[in-house]
Amino acid sequence: MEKSIPNSTILVVGAGIAGISVAAALAETGARSLIIEKEPWIGGRVSRVARYFPKFCPPSCGMEIHGRRLYENPRIEVMVNTVIKSADKKGDVWQITLETAPSYVSDACTGCGQCIAVCPKFAPNPFNLGMNKIKAIDFVHPNVRPHIPFLMRANCVANCNRCEQQCPVGAISLNATRTEKTVFVKTIVAATGWSPYDIKNLPLYGAGTLENVIPNVVMERLYSPDGPTGGKILKTNGDPPKKVAFVQCAGSRDANHLPFCSEVCCAASIKQASYVKSQNPNAEVTIYYIDRRTTGRNESMLADAIANDTCRFVKGKVGKIEKRGEMLSLRVEDTEESTVMEAEADMVVLALGMTPTHSAVSLPLPFPMDDNGFLENAPDIGLIAAGTSKAPFDVASTVRDAAGAAVEALICEGVL
Repeated sequence: MEKSIPNSTILVVGAGIAGISVAAALAETGARSLIIEKEPWIGGRVSRVARYFPKFCPPSCGMEIHGRRLYENPRIEVMVNTVIKSADKKGDVWQITLETAPSYVSDACTGCGQCIAVCPKFAPNPFNLGMNKIKAIDFVHPNVRPHIPFLMRANCVANCNRCEQQCPVGAISLNATRTEKTVFVKTIVAATGWSPYDIKNLPLYGAGTLENVIPNVVMERLYSPDGPTGGKILKTNGDPPKKVAFVQCAGSRDANHLPFCSEVCCAASIKQASYVKSQNPNAEVTIYYIDRRTTGRNESMLADAIANDTCRFVKGKVGKIEKRGEMLSLRVEDTEESTVMEAEADMVVLALGMTPTHSAVSLPLPFPMDDNGFLENAPDIGLIAAGTSKAPFDVASTVRDAAGAAVEALICEGVL
């Protein structure tokens, strides 16, 4: 670079795979960044995935490397439990007020686990979407970063301070409070990620109340070795499913819900169909779809699924799911046969669409947005969007987009 790297810091909002990749790319150029994350841990939704596609490797491989890149690089500062409380533009500089919720466990923690041993209370594990219980102070998963126990203060037994007393290094403070910090930055990169479409908006599919009708994000946790069932795909009664139906475009490509395609759902369902077959080769797996969209290198997943008879594909729109005895009944419009058919399954997986996590209300920055609520760049005022905050992407595409966002941030800084 002909111009020197500025002494200013670039603010990166979100420590999922996009934000981490942005911060790492900036650090490699010599630029400094402050990355904030609203959750108590980094990794975002990628850390909750059982396997990447198309290679089906676990996320722990890449996330372990990324975690080290964040915490061992002196050019990167990481703040978890932190959100933007307010933002004020003064000339070329943003005055940002950050609010950090109390973590109760400081970085002095050595991870010895003595606090966990004496905790008398169990609580739903937020990392596993509440599907299993851990101690009220515990590690939410083995590879969590920062590698400190998460204290769920609201779930503590009244007047209990056993963990605080037991900690040999004094890393626990049950009286910790929220703190604020003001930073001044020229450029902000929003890598705020995505959320699954709210299943409560789908009453015809059970709206989250029918047993064994689950979102695709739940299937990822079921298959994860550190998930609520130790990696076993099980129904609510503890039995493995024998007939599994995947419902594509659940709330997507629908004028009443999300009008757009989330791009990754078809490949994700094919991947999850392989999860089922790997544990129960005799299981019947059917994918109900509008169109099969597995572009680029993910086309091989579709070809392999067809060649290996991983699942049966039915071109049809599922209109309703009901409980029928011990089974689930699906009403399907078979578009190839122009008929309405009835099918049954003992587990249904909904491929919920991807929605941007932050809107203009929850992210107090004047990002322009497209018609679907995804963020767009505003480089003239130092605002850059990255990853799935700007469009639905798979992991590989998100990492590539993050590299581009890092370059655009350096342009805003006047480096390029």
